[in-house]
Amino acid sequence: MLAFLGAIICIIASVHPAGTAAPAAAAAADNDSAAAALLPAADKGLGALHGPAEALASAGPRLPGGPQPPPLFSRFVCTPLSAECPATGPGTGPGPEELLALRSAAAQLRRTALEQKERIRMDQETIRELTGKLSRCEGGLRAPPAGAAAVPPAAGLRAAPRPGTMGHPPAEPPAVRELEEAVRALQDRIDRIEQELPARTNGSAPTAPALARDALHTKMEQLEEQLLSKILTLQKERQAANTDRNQHQHDIEKELSSLQNRVTELEHGPQGYSPPDAFKVTIPVQNNYMYARMKKSLPELYAFTICMWLKSKALGGLGTPFSYSVPSQSNEIVLLEWGSNPLELLINDKVAQLPLSLKDKAWHHVCVAWTTRDGKWSAYQDGEQRGAGENLASWHAIKPQGVIILGQEQDTLGGRFDATQAFVGELAQFSVWDHMLAPAEILALANCTSRLQGNVIQWDDQAVEVFGGASKGSFAACEEGKKA
Repeated sequence: MLAFLGAIICIIASVHPAGTAAPAAAAAADNDSAAAALLPAADKGLGALHGPAEALASAGPRLPGGPQPPPLFSRFVCTPLSAECPATGPGTGPGPEELLALRSAAAQLRRTALEQKERIRMDQETIRELTGKLSRCEGGLRAPPAGAAAVPPAAGLRAAPRPGTMGHPPAEPPAVRELEEAVRALQDRIDRIEQELPARTNGSAPTAPALARDALHTKMEQLEEQLLSKILTLQKERQAANTDRNQHQHDIEKELSSLQNRVTELEHGPQGYSPPDAFKVTIPVQNNYMYARMKKSLPELYAFTICMWLKSKALGGLGTPFSYSVPSQSNEIVLLEWGSNPLELLINDKVAQLPLSLKDKAWHHVCVAWTTRDGKWSAYQDGEQRGAGENLASWHAIKPQGVIILGQEQDTLGGRFDATQAFVGELAQFSVWDHMLAPAEILALANCTSRLQGNVIQWDDQAVEVFGGASKGSFAACEEGKKA
């Protein structure tokens, strides 16, 4: 670009005054022809200045009437000229318009050169900035190998541009193209580094944020485990506290029963019954805490017969002589007379009404028998069958591992008694068989001609516990029956 600007300046400087004494008109004509010769040369490229010598000689001014002067221009631009241009005077130099056009062209070329220079400077600064960023990126990913040569600056950045032409806009200098190529190369390297960065990060050791996140997650899991363990411990402690409270209440009731029995012995003298089944359980008051409990439970049954002696002292309903409850069903087997309702037998919460009358405050022998086949049942009072029926919990099996309570109706397993459903009176000879007894066997038990013991539950002093003030006393079934 600088060479192009210098060529224009030399062309302008080549037009200078000469010492000839030609007429003014001829000089003006010759000067016009020389200016005309210069103007076409401006339309051509600078390469025309380096053409053949004949072309250069023909481009010079011609003076009339005399030998032709040597060429105005030598083969190289800006070399001293051997002939002087005609003197400048009125009408002898180029016109104002041609000079103005030449000066405008020179100013435009000068501005173009400055703009190209500024662009080159900006591109160099951009390259230096990108090179610095690239060096920092590569330094962060890996240390430079020992003995590696530093990246040289882009070659050719300061190479001399090839001269342009005078007649056409200057072509893009090679330095600009090389700068653009260098910028593209740097950008490609940065793109490759950015693509390799995730893979290197995945393959390398975990970063600090990842380690912190993993540590926090582990800590949270540990805290959750500790919290769960604490909750389980509290639940176990609560269950243990409930068990201890129930056991403590049971012990207190048992102690009260023992004291009640001792008081009864002191009031009535020593009880001299020897048979283990010759006793009765007395519940003197209707409440929700006096009862007797059988220590033994029932197995799974598909039929049963339950017999007992009882004497009611209630003013209203009979209450609940016995109830059998299991974890999944509180009314598995219940004999109940509540309020104005008749005496009922409940099996798996299914009801059958029994036509028995036991409110005369006398001793009565009562039996109920049932089988799961078609739900057949029968009820006996004092050895006589008073009622029978079918479809009472048909094909139901009596569940095992329940609780047998005498004198109270269970709303939950072994507890939650209702005082209005409590039995008031005396109970004895509670026995259970795993089949339906024949009517003759039941009659013999009621007449005291048979001492048949239940094959599932036997009436034994060691198998019955009393609570809440209920007491045990001597009982002779036949003698009590005769008295009644």
